[in-house]
Amino acid sequence: MSRTDFDLSRIKAFAFDVDGVLSPDTIPLHPSGEPMRIVNIKDGYALQFAAKMGYPIAIITGGRTEAVRKRFEGLGLNHVYMGAAVKIEIFKKWLDECGLCPDEVMYMGDDIPDYEVMQIAGLPAFRMGLCQSPVRPAPPADAAPEIKQIARYISPFGGGQGCGRDIIEQILRAQGKWMSDKTAFGW
Repeated sequence: MSRTDFDLSRIKAFAFDVDGVLSPDTIPLHPSGEPMRIVNIKDGYALQFAAKMGYPIAIITGGRTEAVRKRFEGLGLNHVYMGAAVKIEIFKKWLDECGLCPDEVMYMGDDIPDYEVMQIAGLPAFRMGLCQSPVRPAPPADAAPEIKQIARYISPFGGGQGCGRDIIEQILRAQGKWMSDKTAFGW
């Protein structure tokens, strides 16, 4: 399992892109033209477990498929942002709503639409007038080269292949919360 040089005990929240992160970067199309997603069950388990443990979790996607909303809300996620054309605006709004600083958030993205968010999360936040610690987000292994360059952690798992579970599990283990009580043994 790859490791990060970031102090994982500082993470208080998670944010994820969908296409190319929590689902593969190839999307089958329904005959109606509706994009369909494949999701990883282990990512889903980790997401719902982190939500039960009280972590704020945001899904920030440019997609507009209602099945995506149903999937993540069904896992107990309360912050599902669809049609996010400019993700940085949604990310800042979510930070404000949850009372979070960027250095408290793990953001996983994989492509150019995630770049601005990853730069805010990845550069010293004092440049933004927020908190004063740097954090770098985590992309999946098949992310765009520009995303890999600004990441502090690169998951060995591809999009839709468990990269969400990978980073959530590492953070919860570092905080002593992975399988820490009976909450871990159910959906």
